[in-house]
Amino acid sequence: MKTHPHTRADRRRPRCLAGLRAVITGGSSGVGRAVVRELARQGCHCIATARRAERLAELARSPDPAAAAWPIIPMAGDITSADFRRRLLDECAARLGGLDIVVAAAGGGAVGAFREADPATLRAVMELDFFAPAELVRAALPLLGESVDPAVVFVGSILGLHPLPLHADYCAAKAALASLAGALRAELAPEGVDVLLASLGPTRSEFWDSLVAGRRPPWSDGAPITAEAAARAIVGGLIRRRPEVLPGWSATGFAAAARLCPWLIDAVVARRRRQAP
Repeated sequence: MKTHPHTRADRRRPRCLAGLRAVITGGSSGVGRAVVRELARQGCHCIATARRAERLAELARSPDPAAAAWPIIPMAGDITSADFRRRLLDECAARLGGLDIVVAAAGGGAVGAFREADPATLRAVMELDFFAPAELVRAALPLLGESVDPAVVFVGSILGLHPLPLHADYCAAKAALASLAGALRAELAPEGVDVLLASLGPTRSEFWDSLVAGRRPPWSDGAPITAEAAARAIVGGLIRRRPEVLPGWSATGFAAAARLCPWLIDAVVARRRRQAP
């Protein structure tokens, strides 16, 4: 990848998203869908991908009146497939003429005791939540190297900052993603590629309806924010060149506790598990 032409002073300026080209995974629902719409409002050319073709088509044909004139391009497929990732990036080059922003928002969780879980569950969660975004970004680096202002967004979870019981697979995948984001942030900074980690807390989405395995635990109600609020925080972080965003007070409070008093999180969760029916 060639050296990025921006000076340090240039990179301290807010990023202008108008006219930039973005690919967003997990674009058919939840935070991914909301990020597509928010980037479109900012004037980005967007390719949205997910497995559900009909949901992507709906997104593409019902634009927000406040969005820019650029159409949202849908491309359905399995982001865990290396072949699909190659075709997705080829589409970015062909349809958009390049790529400036990668948003890895696709993900899924699993709930249940680790000792009783099917080993295939761990592999499925790691493929979707860690390997797929990691390999998509690796494959996208040549295109990002041609961008005037490139950025990568990993959509993670506060459970990547401190684990909770019955979420071992998901916590492991999101902790790995957080570590990858930190490593790439330092590694790619000399080339001008910003890396943003969005650690989501409780968010209104279809997450609990599409678990790889298990069902929603009794202590997971939290104080959820909307997917749109999370998307605004993520896009705001892109504009302000933040290394990390924690959308909502629940995420901010959990992250602070994870760093300062992780024992408190463990005590609260243990108490709620004892009180659960």
